[in-house]
Formats: sequence, structure tokens, C-alpha cells
Amino acid sequence: MSTVTLKNLVKDYPNGFRAITDLSLHLDDGEFLVLVGPSGCGKSTALRMIAGLEDITSGDLYVGDRRLNDVAPKDRDMAMVFQNYALYPQMTVAENIAFPLKLRRVPKAERTAQVLQAAEILELTEQLDKKPAHLSGGQRQRVAMGRAIVRHPALFLMDEPLSNLDAKLRVQMRADIAGIQRELGVTTFYVTHDQVEAMTMGDRVAVIKDGVLQQVDTPESIYGSPDNVFVAAFIGSPSMNLFEASLTGSDEPDGGYSLALGDQRLAVPAEVVADRPSLASYEGRPVVVGIRPEHLEDASVAPDHPDDQRLDATVDVREALGAETLVHFNLNAQSVDSGDPDALDDLRDTGRCTARFSASSQARVSDQIRVNVDGRKLHFFDRQTHLAIRG
Repeated sequence: MSTVTLKNLVKDYPNGFRAITDLSLHLDDGEFLVLVGPSGCGKSTALRMIAGLEDITSGDLYVGDRRLNDVAPKDRDMAMVFQNYALYPQMTVAENIAFPLKLRRVPKAERTAQVLQAAEILELTEQLDKKPAHLSGGQRQRVAMGRAIVRHPALFLMDEPLSNLDAKLRVQMRADIAGIQRELGVTTFYVTHDQVEAMTMGDRVAVIKDGVLQQVDTPESIYGSPDNVFVAAFIGSPSMNLFEASLTGSDEPDGGYSLALGDQRLAVPAEVVADRPSLASYEGRPVVVGIRPEHLEDASVAPDHPDDQRLDATVDVREALGAETLVHFNLNAQSVDSGDPDALDDLRDTGRCTARFSASSQARVSDQIRVNVDGRKLHFFDRQTHLAIRG
């Protein structure tokens, strides 16, 4: 096992395009770190720089105490798993797994033993004599992982390895890859555009946008305390609702604030203000307010809720998902563009709000309803910088 350190990595191309800007990360021994971001944000470029498939314009890359900037890819002691499996169709599963060992002239008996061990870990023992064409997508990805495992590398590099699988297989393989990584204890750098993969697999998650690192932390911390509007919207499904609002002092004796959200007002509990004393400097000024869908509930289901923390709405769309119901409605408020290039243009600036109601909600399309807002869970961001308002 090894630590991995990226110090101020920069990647410039001859045409002047900068793909990566001052990327600094540290992976501990055995850590599973996921780099996540929208399409074209530079995450695969970062992985290829670590692998040695892209030159580093400036900055330093270390594995342990060894600087690797000028080390050839084959000498970096890394194993890469690609999204397209990269298996040899004419070889059996056993031959594909054993191929890197054969290149290193490992004796046949030892090769066989390592292949059997990897196959047992990956539940491929019954498939060893088959060729890739006769395997499912999930099995092919396991073979690709087996080929990486037998190398006993210092670092696993995984580039969107699940993107070619269907939804059900992706869920299964997410759990399998995370479990295998924990069992082997190999430091792993995993790249994906799927924030659900990132949140469910990584010990830590690093969010990148336009080649610039936005935040790195545990999945729980990134979800509960995003550093900026982009991270807030990108992490979470459905996405956080983000609106422009204005903050004014409340007439209530508890010293709370009132939030003007479109043509409605919402009380901000005093405890929220106490946790964010810097909010006081935004009184009378516009802010960005974020509300997670799960912090909105049908008032008819939960009637015991402060009346000044409710919104009136008309249901536009209802999605019954069994365990929960997603309800979409429109607020007369300005939506905020998070800067995610993958977001749908026709949903920007519409005032659309998504709520995750409990399954017992009977709200139907065109119903006029009241929506409880958990005021303790509101997120606030500076309208100009889009940075979180904290402390």
C-alpha cells in the first residue's frame, strides 16, 4: 500500500487550453477517493496524469516518497481499470487475468495460483474457461478488475468503470468494487461523473469543476455542508433547490430572520442564525438559499409544524416512487444557475422546486397544498461569490 500526493498539478495543452489548475490531493494508505464532476471537467485528465498517460505541465506527483513526474507508465506500479473493459476477445477469462503476470514472466504455477485467488475474490471461478463474448457486462468488468488485482499494485486507477453497465448492474457493482477494495486494502483513485457512485463508494469525495477542485471531504460532510452553490447542486439527487431570496430582520422576540422567497415569506429559526452569526451582515441584502428536497414535507402529513415555516404551492408534477413521492411545484422566485453544464437548460430560471414527500402524501397534480420547510436545514450562499455563508 502507498500514499499518493498531488501537489499543484497543472495540465496545459499546446492550443492554450488549461484542463487542470493547481490540483492538490492526498490519499492515505488504503483510502478509496472518488473524483467526481460533470462531463469535460478534467477528472479523466487528472487520472491520466497520475497514470503517466498525460504529461504534467507543472506540479508534483508522489507515490509514497517517490516522485513520479518523469517515470514511465509501466514503471509506476499502478493498475488501471477502464470503462470499456479492454479485454482480449481471443483469450479466456483465466488468460486475460493472467496476462500481466505473463508479461512479467511469472512462473506458470504461480500465475495459476494468483488467477484462482483473484477469481475466488471476484466470484469468477466458474467462468475461467469462457471467453469475454460469453460473459455479462458485470462479469467482464470483474475480469478487468481481476487483471488489476493480480498485479498487486501500489495504486488502483479506475476510470468510469461502471458507465457501460445497466442501472441494476451498476448498483450491484458499486457494492462489489467497494467491498473488494476494502478487502484488498489497495489505495484507489476512482473517477466518475455519477455523484451517486461517488457518495456510496468513496471514503472521501473530491468535487471538480472546470479543472478546479471545489471541495474534498467525506460524503456526509460534502452533502451536509457544501462549500459552494455548485457542490450543493451537483451532490444530491434530486438536486438541491436553489433560489435568490432576501434576508430581513424578524419582529419576533427570539431575534430570528425572515426570508423573502418570491412572494412568500419564511421564518429563519434563531438557532440557524446563532450557528451562522455572519448572516447578520446580509440583512437587507440578497442571498442564495438552498433547500434539499427531503427537507420539504406535505403539511397534511405533518401538521405539527410552525406555520411561519410553510410555503403555499400548486402541484405541477407528481412522481410516486413507492417508498416516497417526488412532488414538483413552482415558486415565484428566481432560480439560481449552479454552473453545472450538464443541467437541463429548460429547468433553469423557472422557479421549479422539488420536494421529497413521504409515501403517505395524497397530493395530486393541480392540488393546492401547504409545504413544511425544515428551517433548521436551510443552506445560505453569497449571491456574488456563490460561497457558503458560515460562521
